[in-house]
Amino acid sequence: MKNIFKKVTTLVATTVTLAATSASYAADSVNVAFFLEWGTPNQISKVDKAYDDAMGVDVNWTDFSTGVQMTEAMLAGDIDIAYSQGLAPFVTAIQQGHPLKMVGVAMVYEANDCFVKNGLGIDSSNASELEGKTVAVPLNTMADFAFKSYMNALNVDMSTMTIVDQAPADGAKSLADGAVDMACIFGGNSSKAAGEVGTPIMTSAQKVEMGIGSFDVISVTEKFATENGDLLRTFLDVTAEANAAWKATDAQLAKVAADAGMSVEDVTSQMAGMIFMTEADQLKNYFGKDGIAASAAAALGTLFSDSSDGVTIAKTIDGSFLD
Repeated sequence: MKNIFKKVTTLVATTVTLAATSASYAADSVNVAFFLEWGTPNQISKVDKAYDDAMGVDVNWTDFSTGVQMTEAMLAGDIDIAYSQGLAPFVTAIQQGHPLKMVGVAMVYEANDCFVKNGLGIDSSNASELEGKTVAVPLNTMADFAFKSYMNALNVDMSTMTIVDQAPADGAKSLADGAVDMACIFGGNSSKAAGEVGTPIMTSAQKVEMGIGSFDVISVTEKFATENGDLLRTFLDVTAEANAAWKATDAQLAKVAADAGMSVEDVTSQMAGMIFMTEADQLKNYFGKDGIAASAAAALGTLFSDSSDGVTIAKTIDGSFLD
């Protein structure tokens, strides 16, 4: 999967402050969803209030456990922008007719792991022995997408399995307690906990060979995009500047780790596998009729539902706010 993603290139700085001060905004505050245990460069801008300064409004950040919860909060009117929402929960929301838009790609990363309980003697070579077993999966998330992708690639009949819908932290605990045989996880701390009692069903090399990868999106409500386009553009610009400024220095890693609720060691390991693209690369590779975003979203829709409408999904992928 990684071979289709370009490495991060140098971003030409944009005049964010000028854009913010010259625009007329309908909102006086913006509510943003994000994940704990998910270190990203823009957390430095979050902590330093760079978003507030550039956008000229109060930017309120709320952490969520899953992308599904982000969708629910956006539909309730509590969240305007979801940063790093999984592609899977975004597609699920679109299939359900909810008015959301994908306006950016937060990052590209290796597919989430599904950890098999140590001692079971099950790995990719005999994965069919998972049939009849119990698995913890945060449903309609990218971990769910990874789970389905692994099982399909390894020819495991998922209909025989008992699937328990659990957030990553709960899934890791269930794996440790022996309540489940496998747990599909995202998030640094939860993945570390699951890794102490289980082993990924696929290695990194196997994921690449089988073309199984992931990317998270920046999504918004259609209402917010329509009424606050300038605010949205500035949010994306600040995010792009944070990505371009990321050098993984000790000071940067310490600041991100503190905001993500992780150790510096864990956030360093996690972020090493992430690619943060420029706005230009997002537009070139992900948006547009033949972009990766539309094809991946359509494939996810097929995976999650037999009644997927790729045309409908494509209409919700809007790169026009990326300058």
